[in-house]
Amino acid sequence: MKKIPLDNWVFTQVGGGKGTKKDEYLPATGPTTVHVELLRAKRIPDPFVGLHEYDVQWIGESDWIFKQIFILSEDNAKFSNIDLVFDGLDTFAAITLNGAQILETANQFVGHRLNVKSTLKTGENELVLNFGSAFKKGRDIEKQHGKLNLWNGDSSRLHVRKAQYNYGWDWGPILMTVGPWKPVYLELYKNRISDLDIRNDVSKDLNVKMTVEMSFAKNTPGQASLALKAPDGTIVASDRNIRPNKGQTRATFSFSQGELQLWYPVGYGTQPIYSVEADLFDEDGTLLDSKTQTIGFRRTLIVQEKLLNQPGLSFFFEVNNVPIFAGGSNWIPSDSFLTTMTPDRYRDWLKLLVDGNQNMIRVWGGGIYEADSFYDICDELGILVWQDFMFGCGQYPAYDSFLALVKDEAEYNVKRLRHHPSLSIFAGNNEDYQVAESMHLELDYSDETSDFRKTNFPARYIYERVLPEIVGRLSDIHYHRSSPYSGQGKASTDRTLGDLHQWNVWHGSQEPWTNWDILAGRFVSEFGMEGYPNIRTVDYWLGGETKERFPQSRINNSHNKADGFERRLELYLVENFKHSFEMESYVYATQIMQAECLASAYRLWRRNWAGRGKEYTAGALVWQLNDCWPTTSWSIADYFLRPKPAYFSIARELRLYTVGITRKEVTTFADERSAADFTIDTLFEVWGTNSTLAAKNVTLEVLYHDLHDPTFKDGWTKAVNLSPNSSTEIFKGSVNALPPRTTKSQVPKIIVVSARLLDENGTVLARYSNWPEPYKFIDFPKDVGFSAEISADGESVKLSSKRPMKGIVLDVEGEDVKWSDQAIDLIPGDDQVIHAVGLKGRGVQVRYVGDGAA
Repeated sequence: MKKIPLDNWVFTQVGGGKGTKKDEYLPATGPTTVHVELLRAKRIPDPFVGLHEYDVQWIGESDWIFKQIFILSEDNAKFSNIDLVFDGLDTFAAITLNGAQILETANQFVGHRLNVKSTLKTGENELVLNFGSAFKKGRDIEKQHGKLNLWNGDSSRLHVRKAQYNYGWDWGPILMTVGPWKPVYLELYKNRISDLDIRNDVSKDLNVKMTVEMSFAKNTPGQASLALKAPDGTIVASDRNIRPNKGQTRATFSFSQGELQLWYPVGYGTQPIYSVEADLFDEDGTLLDSKTQTIGFRRTLIVQEKLLNQPGLSFFFEVNNVPIFAGGSNWIPSDSFLTTMTPDRYRDWLKLLVDGNQNMIRVWGGGIYEADSFYDICDELGILVWQDFMFGCGQYPAYDSFLALVKDEAEYNVKRLRHHPSLSIFAGNNEDYQVAESMHLELDYSDETSDFRKTNFPARYIYERVLPEIVGRLSDIHYHRSSPYSGQGKASTDRTLGDLHQWNVWHGSQEPWTNWDILAGRFVSEFGMEGYPNIRTVDYWLGGETKERFPQSRINNSHNKADGFERRLELYLVENFKHSFEMESYVYATQIMQAECLASAYRLWRRNWAGRGKEYTAGALVWQLNDCWPTTSWSIADYFLRPKPAYFSIARELRLYTVGITRKEVTTFADERSAADFTIDTLFEVWGTNSTLAAKNVTLEVLYHDLHDPTFKDGWTKAVNLSPNSSTEIFKGSVNALPPRTTKSQVPKIIVVSARLLDENGTVLARYSNWPEPYKFIDFPKDVGFSAEISADGESVKLSSKRPMKGIVLDVEGEDVKWSDQAIDLIPGDDQVIHAVGLKGRGVQVRYVGDGAA
């Protein structure tokens, strides 16, 4: 087996134009796409800066040629088989080799392999890729097959198997990429291993059965061998004398409990990665090909069972018999130009996720089936992967030529991804059933037998017939028809079944975030709140245009793609905060709003993970972790990997141990005839959570602080046993610091309630402070006695105050710092030390709620 990369290209705009002159070719190094190369050649402005996105729209509506001359030596020409392999072409391409057309492509998501030995010649060979405009071709296909309904982007995208976010989304620009976006190479061989299908069946008692099926390109004499290697490289099992039978063979290995190390999600165990090494020999014992595939052994189930005292069914992930609360994020493609994503960038993003105490990532259905390195890193770090198929927010078609593309795509990617232990679920699409519901398409959930292709929601045939068959035949991964999807004949908005996208905060009915508890679902796979990114990121996209440096400027508006975002941001700001429109202050106000909102969701929903039979909410995946360009969006870290304050507030709510508090005002009338005679009681509830698998004895410390009277002191402590892998209710009742009121003109004292969980050594395991909301009604004191003491090594800051402080965000002049925490609430007597990598002893700036910023 020999592999020859083909990555030295030249490219041109067909007929000439803004990118290249007629017949002018520019050099390019693959894998690549046109925007990346034109940026490198300084032929276009940066579409991430200013309004330049709109200056490059012509690229996606132009045709492009990539070509190269490569040499085939006499020795290489002697191989009996020579394949030309394209791992991915974006998107419509006609390929010629030495003047003969050998392939036409129409799907960005698949690879292609062609035996080209008869077309090649010794010496120079010319390979030409002629790319047509995906946008224009999509419009042509749409004209032929009809216009369909959708949310986001141009309707023609529904007919094109290309990353749908390229057409623009409510967080991303319109940047229609084109080119050889994955590697192109020659493979020369006598025979090769064409497929390696490894299945591992882990039983309820954790015994393991591993089946390996090998397929070969040619049915030739010879033999194969298999070896299973442990993470340390030692051989655990092997079979050295496997005889191929008609181009394939199968081998089975069995292991008792404990013989193999099992793979667990982060926080629940280790992530041992085994490898299966397969070798193919000819009849003379000469090695023809080797293939190695990493695997992990785990039993992953989606448990849907009846619940105690609540309707519907659970929906939770169970790994190796351990129920998992899935606290995580949604993932969109992390760049508009995918070829710039390196394994290191993927690692930085996924490490950020794990460092934020998250254990699941959902690969959203409007992007791509991610790079191999993405899933490899998830395997290594213990991140559970929810994988959508690439259908998003649309009424997709199901005519024959489209179905053929979909079937190839599904088979190709299920085979590519199935061996990853992190991969836990395939979902058929993102929100397509919601589109059908909202547009009153033909959707009878009780119909489980129809073909659906003759209805106005033909994609049901894809989601309920095509994809489950392929997933079931080619993998052992759980298939879920959509995200969200309820089942049981219920609409996708049902909160008692399946997974839920809860957008009634921000979208929909625009509920206050204090209602997250009554908006809960069994598994909330999307929810979110917008927030501006780091001010440095704002300044990047402003590109030095100081006159545009205010929230309502044209450039700032262009870098927020959400419909009605100004109204939504202002709605939630004005309902909760006093705030300024000065740029830094406005950025801070939106960030702290996002941090408060999202932390509240995780806090309240994690409370619903209450033990066996009480898995009332089993997961919360925020929309979204990342951005594909510098923008204001729902992300919790911006394009440059700068975490927003919300990232840190979520991380606190996903620690091993947490404590939560709610306060509710309850009005009781003297009798049913009176509206004037009543009492208002303020009721508090306190609970703790423990995500470890062992019960934990802790001390709960609750203190009451009068914001305007630092001499006021009240509180209590209580010994608590936190149940394992669940929440534990601790306290419910009123407090002396807030006596009942009998008229609404009685303004209650501003009492901040702080709670800490302490271990037997007095170490703080968790802390949380509950403030009266909305914050806009609070008259914050001007003198809070705040201190930020920088350590001797200049890399940490000790924070202290004499009065409670809300939403502290630290910053410095110049180069950014990697902070260990942000959006901090500070309570007198509870100093906090924040690590600050890169601080280098610089003075610290501080913003907090009530300082005029919010």
